[in-house]
Amino acid sequence: MLREQIQSGNHLAVALSGGVDSVVLLDLLVPLSVQMQFSLSAIHVNHGISINADKWSKFCSDLCRSSAIPLKVAKLKINQEPGVSLEAAARDERYRVFGKLKADYVVLAQHLDDQAETLLLQLLRGAGVKGLGAMPVVRNFAAEISKQGIGTGMPALSGGRPRILRPLLEVSRREIEDYASEHALQWITDESNDDISFDRNLLRHEFFPLLEKRFPSYRTTFMRASRHMAEASCLLDELAEVDSKACVVPGKLHVEDLRNLGFLRAKNLLRYTLAQQGAILPSRIKLEEILRQMLSSRPDTKLHVIFGNAEVRCFKGEVHVRRARPPRKGASSVTEWRLVWKGEQELAIAELGGTLKLTRRNGVGLNLQKLSEHPVTIRRRCGGERLRPDCERPRRSLKNFLREASVPPWKRETLPLIFSGEHLVCVPGIGIDCDFRAAAGEPGLAVEWQSAPDFVLSHEKIP
Repeated sequence: MLREQIQSGNHLAVALSGGVDSVVLLDLLVPLSVQMQFSLSAIHVNHGISINADKWSKFCSDLCRSSAIPLKVAKLKINQEPGVSLEAAARDERYRVFGKLKADYVVLAQHLDDQAETLLLQLLRGAGVKGLGAMPVVRNFAAEISKQGIGTGMPALSGGRPRILRPLLEVSRREIEDYASEHALQWITDESNDDISFDRNLLRHEFFPLLEKRFPSYRTTFMRASRHMAEASCLLDELAEVDSKACVVPGKLHVEDLRNLGFLRAKNLLRYTLAQQGAILPSRIKLEEILRQMLSSRPDTKLHVIFGNAEVRCFKGEVHVRRARPPRKGASSVTEWRLVWKGEQELAIAELGGTLKLTRRNGVGLNLQKLSEHPVTIRRRCGGERLRPDCERPRRSLKNFLREASVPPWKRETLPLIFSGEHLVCVPGIGIDCDFRAAAGEPGLAVEWQSAPDFVLSHEKIP
């Protein structure tokens, strides 16, 4: 299995908890790294949950030192949000660590029993075919966090992220434990593994032993069922790809085209689009309610739905998926916020969610000489601003310019307005006051506003 995936020179990082599964995995990979000529390291995540967590970190350090394997220990403090289990919060933090590793693969020790447990847990949660699909041997990182439902605070999912590799998926827990005993390996035991207040432990210690008495081959049967579900999920994604070609122009879902698909296909396309954008998917009921509101909306409807780490808005019949942002604190901050420009070529403006680039170029943009006559400030729109980009026409309200340019309402509040003294002289993407425009040959200042992307997408297609 490894020979099909790994190339000479690859770097594999083993997720080493110190438990029997990951210890066996590391023991198997050490000689293979020499035979197949890949570099090997380990990553241990100390969640700080157990009183024994530091002892486990020391055990992993000693184990790696004895095998001359480089080890990185990531010590975390878990911030558990309301409604999120401690297990889920720890998993999310663990994957954040994995996503930052400089490796070709993060190798996990999940095995055949883990597959069976995951399938049943997902079934009990009412998951769809994607959730019931088996964990694959290899998956790119973007697809992995989409499957896990991890979205908030993740690093950018562009090229260079490690892939997830699970080489033990067809090996049972019993086989792993037998191997460890035969080779006299040492490992640690997490006391929480015996706590049946955790759903996974209840299945492992009470349900599956009973199931095995009647259905001894349940593990492989569950694996087969999960693979059927994974195939069905792939087909639904392929259907969504086909439908998106008719409904996504340019880069945005169109409500009218969604209506033409029919409810089930429209729901499939909406779910697929949200996943591709990196959003944590809402429940089936919430997803259907969002879709119903979309399909019943008119072009002037101000649809705004927030769920998880995302929000959906409609503007002129187009669907916008954005990262949910907390509301501003108090109206006074809207009118009082301002930033003084001191000649910087680039300003990252967290309050507006973007970067303002100011490049000196002759005959382009703002007239630098005129601009230097008064202090230059950057402000947020608060209403009543007026601009005169055309010297042949009177000054007009910025509100009208924004409406004519079809700027969505929520983006109007995050545009940086450039003032000279109390005079509005430039709104990026809208225009420059005619009295402040640089003429040919005059020193000028080109202005460009780059708003941060709502979601950072992977360049890899999520399978």
